[in-house]
Amino acid sequence: MHLVALGINHKTAPVALREQAAFDPQTLPDALHAAAEVGAGEATILSTCNRTELYCGLRKPSDESLIDWFCDYHKLAPRLVRPHLYVHDGRTAVAHAFRVASGLDSLVLGEPQILGQMKSAFAAAHKAGTTGKLLNRLFQHTFSVAKQVRTDTAIGANAVSVAYAAVSLARRIFDRLADQTVLLIGAGEMIELAARHLKEQGIRRMVVANRTIGRASSLGGIYGAEAISLLEMPDYLSSADIVISCTASLLPLLGKGAVERALKARKHRPMFLVDLAVPRDIEPEVGELSDVYLYTIDDLKGVIEENMESRQAAARQAETIIESEVIEFMRWVRSLESVPTVRALRATTEALRDVELERARRALERGEPADEVLLRFAHALTNKFMHCPSAALREANADSELDLISATRALFRLDDKAS
Repeated sequence: MHLVALGINHKTAPVALREQAAFDPQTLPDALHAAAEVGAGEATILSTCNRTELYCGLRKPSDESLIDWFCDYHKLAPRLVRPHLYVHDGRTAVAHAFRVASGLDSLVLGEPQILGQMKSAFAAAHKAGTTGKLLNRLFQHTFSVAKQVRTDTAIGANAVSVAYAAVSLARRIFDRLADQTVLLIGAGEMIELAARHLKEQGIRRMVVANRTIGRASSLGGIYGAEAISLLEMPDYLSSADIVISCTASLLPLLGKGAVERALKARKHRPMFLVDLAVPRDIEPEVGELSDVYLYTIDDLKGVIEENMESRQAAARQAETIIESEVIEFMRWVRSLESVPTVRALRATTEALRDVELERARRALERGEPADEVLLRFAHALTNKFMHCPSAALREANADSELDLISATRALFRLDDKAS
């Protein structure tokens, strides 16, 4: 069985194509069974906003049937998909799985979410019954490698997204981040990412203020936040320990006077404000106030650049770990390939043994001396065992002779000095 990984991701395909190539979780079991039938009965599908990938076991080292199935399933023209499609087989497929799980192939280098997504993808395939010896071993090894990369390198130690950098700074300022109240101004991608990071840190109260209450409610429903309009924001500002803002407004939404009034109501308990918008949502003069920590996107970019350099160094360490683990996995794969040969060899030798054993029994029943029967049995068995290997060595052509002789000496552990 041959391992193949194929797919598209954020590097190879535009978002429009990625959307068309995504797999619906509701119909995923059917898709898994259909993909498995194309190959050797094993298939796992990883489908996220940034990538769609198939990991399959194939009877033959050919991916054309799988590519055709992928295009047919999504009703996509092959000529439109193929330029964006990557295909890995064998060793490169294993390396790709290890790199994806370790965050080395992600939009944000080292991000940890992909590992959880891969675990969910494997769990779905395992539940559907479309994994077997090959994919079970691959994904268990993949998860182990990802854990080793996280443990032995600093791949995820530092913030490399603006939203995560903002949350990381908040953790430095507040002893117990989970106890703070967060006001998020805006409801776009950056605010959603910040909300996700805050939720992961255990924040219990978040408020989302947005121009359209519907979008705020949608975001609030996902992350358990209260939704308000921008007009209501002044009433909530005094209760906010952390304010993160990112809107498309051309004018500041939060001025010095509003923050001064909030601080007075808070009895000057500190406020942490992060302005991720360009142009700014928060007046620069707010930073002049006591008990206010104000950061802009430019303040965070310097931190991110330093952290990215650190992650890139960690990524190089991770590649070394992955290379070593790929060798280990492929050693196991090669051991699988030898199983049919070992079985055939054992069956052949047992058949030869049974023929000679029956002949020896009949000789003993006729009253022939046991010593003579045993000696004749041993000679006959040895000659039959050695006939095919000896003939192959004698008939080997010039190109293969050296390899066959070397393999024979290694296989039977022959001592060169005795030759």
